[in-house]
Amino acid sequence: MRKKLSIIGAGFVGATAAHRAVAQELADVVLVDIEALQGKTKGKALDLAEAAPVEGVDVRVTGTSEYDDTAESDVVVITAGIPRKPGLSREDLIYTNAKIARDVTEKVVARSPKAILIYVTNPLDAIVYLGHKVSGFPKNRVMGQAGVLDTARYRAFIGMETGVSVRDVQAMVLGGHGDDMVPLTRYTSIGGIPLTEFLAQEKIEAIVARTRKGGGEIVKLLGDGSAYYAPAAGTIQMVEAILKDQKRVLPVTAYLEGEYGLSNMFVGVPAVLGAGGVEKVIEVELNETERGMLRKSAASVRATLDTLKNMGF
Repeated sequence: MRKKLSIIGAGFVGATAAHRAVAQELADVVLVDIEALQGKTKGKALDLAEAAPVEGVDVRVTGTSEYDDTAESDVVVITAGIPRKPGLSREDLIYTNAKIARDVTEKVVARSPKAILIYVTNPLDAIVYLGHKVSGFPKNRVMGQAGVLDTARYRAFIGMETGVSVRDVQAMVLGGHGDDMVPLTRYTSIGGIPLTEFLAQEKIEAIVARTRKGGGEIVKLLGDGSAYYAPAAGTIQMVEAILKDQKRVLPVTAYLEGEYGLSNMFVGVPAVLGAGGVEKVIEVELNETERGMLRKSAASVRATLDTLKNMGF
């Protein structure tokens, strides 16, 4: 029996993630959006189903506004929400997306009590915290996709600057999904060789700065909406690791209980992803500078959590 993947939100990220899942024959896919967009959702699902023969895969694709169609999902990806855009206040983004995430989570968990939840909606770290609270699921079955994306951007920029294959760039980005994220330059290497052997410190610092502003750079260039190819690719990498029990070590927004000196919050850290979800948080040794950056990033996450709580969530 094939696995079942439900994707809530049939916008650019959700639909692109659905296409990747279908192309990789990972699972039967249920694409869900609001009733007002039911025609578009069904149309995208049908289009994906018609692509399956070309891809050479056998999967079932359903487009719907009915959450009953998501019942007994193995993994549920939640992308629903409004995107970042110029002029939108941080508070408006938090309130609107928190309300959407809360409502979606309640509907999903009622129908798939054994599912693993992956959140993509921004502000990511706070939305995952809310999803964990609302779902009542154990910490290993609730996570966010941000670190894979941030790390991919970091690796891409290193590849652009050095001219080497991104496949040989090993890197990890920790912390919240925001301007205070922590690319670990000391742990970054190319083919096992330290990054400092390829680039001067000032070049590395410029790449770190660009990585931190990576999402905003895309928003500015697009003029309307936000990134979706890379977020969808990162999300499906996580889904694949779970559905295939790959035990991949990936940067995941996971719940911390003392690791890295942080507790009662979701922050991006390296973790082992498998059939059990976040099976282990990996605690790497940080120097004082790195610890300071991670604390600063965590403080930004905590501030967003406080805003969320003050709004009544």
